[in-house]
Amino acid sequence: MKIVDATGLKLGRLASKVAKEALGGEQISVVNAEKAVITGRKKDIFSTYREKRDVGSRYKGPFFPRVPHLIVRRTIRGMLPYKKEQGEKAFKRVRVYIGVPKEFQGQSLSTYDDAKLGITERRSYMTIEEIAKDLGWKE
Repeated sequence: MKIVDATGLKLGRLASKVAKEALGGEQISVVNAEKAVITGRKKDIFSTYREKRDVGSRYKGPFFPRVPHLIVRRTIRGMLPYKKEQGEKAFKRVRVYIGVPKEFQGQSLSTYDDAKLGITERRSYMTIEEIAKDLGWKE
């Protein structure tokens, strides 16, 4: 089992790496999901996620999550062929958590170096937690 710390990692790169390893048969847990980041202008990010939430109807869907760990999980699902048997099994091997659960405290957490948000990057970015609060998440 691999435990990945999402703090400061770009969401898309994190999701693609996790999806690839899950397809390879590895059990993966992502912790600190609310601290993953999305780069871009805040106005554009907010409008994109509001559009995703507002598509469909209250009764029929598609339903887009408002909770940070479910937003990350949904992004990982988008990187998998989740409608096929192989992708469905891979998606079941992925667990995403807000914060670090007690069962993982004290264990070594791995990360993806090429998915880190560079300190020298002068881009605007925001965390999944900020997006979730804008979508209506109440801690």
